Amino acid sequence: MTERPTAINASPVGAFEDMLRIVEELDTPDGYKAELIRGKIIVSPWSKLRYKKVMKSLRLQLEPHAPEGHDVDVAPFLFTFPGSERGFGPDLHVADESAFDADGRHADGAALSLVAELTSTSTKDADWLDKLDTYGRIVPVYLVLDMQDREVTAFWDPSPKGYRSRHSAPFGEPLHVPAPFGFDLDTSGFVVRAEAEDTREA
Repeated sequence: MTERPTAINASPVGAFEDMLRIVEELDTPDGYKAELIRGKIIVSPWSKLRYKKVMKSLRLQLEPHAPEGHDVDVAPFLFTFPGSERGFGPDLHVADESAFDADGRHADGAALSLVAELTSTSTKDADWLDKLDTYGRIVPVYLVLDMQDREVTAFWDPSPKGYRSRHSAPFGEPLHVPAPFGFDLDTSGFVVRAEAEDTREA
């Protein structure tokens, strides 16, 4: 497998449930995830090792402010959005714990109260376009940590046409995470090694 996301040809324009079943049955290599993006099954690597500290900082800051009964985690779970025929495995999620009582290998995207994606040169377009559009219809808060531009953006107030509100801050400055969290995120530890190296890898 390469650093770039790879599309897998599945049965032509099958029903969402058929595509989802294929994703669940895929034997993806360790360190890779399969998602349903723009009607295709996309296999891509999980976040880079040097992003771990950023995700840990984000998780620890979110935990005290998460809604009651919601869990903050970076575990590789697939969340589905049947209305958009999408299935995403966010870098970090905050979701109602009851969503994980069900059988199967995917959780309902409606259980999410927040998702966060850390961009890479190979996945940035999906984070800013397809995922933004899908999350913006149902997930209360979406955080995009743009690791190339060293900036974090919070989107909130979802609607049938997408998020109605957004605010950005460069790494190093606080960013307010809106309700249902309601706190200022410390981004001072979000800068990682020079992103020029990612360009060579991608």
